[in-house]
Amino acid sequence: MLFVEPPKDYWFVMGEYLPPPYGILQLAAFLESKRKDVEIDVLDCNAKRLDWKGLERHVESFNPDIVASSALATCNTYVAVRTLETAKKVKPDVLTVAGGQHFTVMAHESLETYPEIDVIVRGEGERTFVELAQAFAGNKSFARINGVSFRHDGKILHSPLRPLIKNLDELPYPGYHFVEDVIHEYHFTAMAGPKTRYALIEGSRGCPHRCTFCTQWGHWGGKWRAKSPKRIADEFEFCYENYGSRFLWLTDDNFGLGKRARDLSDELIRRGFSDDMMWFMQVRCDDVVKHRDLLPKMRKSGLRWVLLGVESHRSFTLEAFNKETSPEQAKEAVKLLKKNDIFAQGMFIIGERKDSAESIESLREFTDDLDPDLAIFAILTPFPGTQVFEEAKRNGWIEDWNWANYDMVHAIMPTETLSREEVQEELYQCYRSFFGSWGRRLRGLLSRKEIKRRVYWYMAARGIVNQFRTLF
Repeated sequence: MLFVEPPKDYWFVMGEYLPPPYGILQLAAFLESKRKDVEIDVLDCNAKRLDWKGLERHVESFNPDIVASSALATCNTYVAVRTLETAKKVKPDVLTVAGGQHFTVMAHESLETYPEIDVIVRGEGERTFVELAQAFAGNKSFARINGVSFRHDGKILHSPLRPLIKNLDELPYPGYHFVEDVIHEYHFTAMAGPKTRYALIEGSRGCPHRCTFCTQWGHWGGKWRAKSPKRIADEFEFCYENYGSRFLWLTDDNFGLGKRARDLSDELIRRGFSDDMMWFMQVRCDDVVKHRDLLPKMRKSGLRWVLLGVESHRSFTLEAFNKETSPEQAKEAVKLLKKNDIFAQGMFIIGERKDSAESIESLREFTDDLDPDLAIFAILTPFPGTQVFEEAKRNGWIEDWNWANYDMVHAIMPTETLSREEVQEELYQCYRSFFGSWGRRLRGLLSRKEIKRRVYWYMAARGIVNQFRTLF
């Protein structure tokens, strides 16, 4: 069994970085724990600096019976397909498998469009992969496996979706041992420096909220399941002790604050290594405001960087997104994070249907007033599986069906008053406005806070803003 992280470019907005392929590492570890007779290999082409020819050679050398490609996001659809096409080119009888959020939603269309894909694993993949490997080895039908879509006698078949794993604490640690020879390659230069080892930690799956632009609610069946704080801290310690990871990224779209965050912070502090590492999480603005008393403890536990989903400065836009937060909470959240020496990164969305040149200009003014340590602007993207996608498709708003452009920095659809080209130009102006401010540049470059100083020097050296000029 060969799991592949394909050769691909990463999101340039935050500069150069290389994350570990968490999804396939988790699948490989679970398969290993259940099937000792299966030979497993995980190939991270990016960490090994392999191009498509290098992938071909590796498939020839390992000679797998099954090849599964990492996909992660809609914009990676074509590289995942090309990976499976490459495997078929080398070994025509190999079983090729795709999965992840995009292929789960677009399973039927994908099997119709891409003959390179034999099977799509829909939804949660751990148990499905085990049964798939067993059925393939025994030359048995896939029809009895829950959570798969495949072709049979010229027809596309979809088995019932698999029930979710109830206790995530029972999952093995991700299979970092499969990529141990390249573990030193994983890094996030802007956030932690070029040599600080970088690991991903999954604290939960799903989200209790239903933002219209987000895929999490639908993909996880409207359920939110969490690992225990002790298990999460165990995983932190595992990566810290065994692989030298000093920058740990909590992958949850929304970990949530409250008792779980308090208990996690206590666990990390108790273990005695919180001063020697930093960790990152995404948080809702209202959670920060509601649980402000937790911030000093979380900072002590090593939390150094928080991404806030601010999204918009307009209450009615936030209501349209079903965000259930307010601009006032965003202002308070940024102040609280800064007060507690936690780097405050704000995420903002432009291109909502009612957006105009005037409303986006007022968003830029709001961002200036908000003054987060870092602002990241994105274009509203109709990802398959979201309410935004269904509405946009129904109304004929989508003008670009090239999945490679579904990366939140390419304009996919116009607004009522702005063309796609104009939305794209507005994105550039947002970055130019924020990073072009000489006052903000100087405060960042000369900041007494190491993280902020490093980020601003890095962004300036890389010329990130100018890269937005080449997107359309």
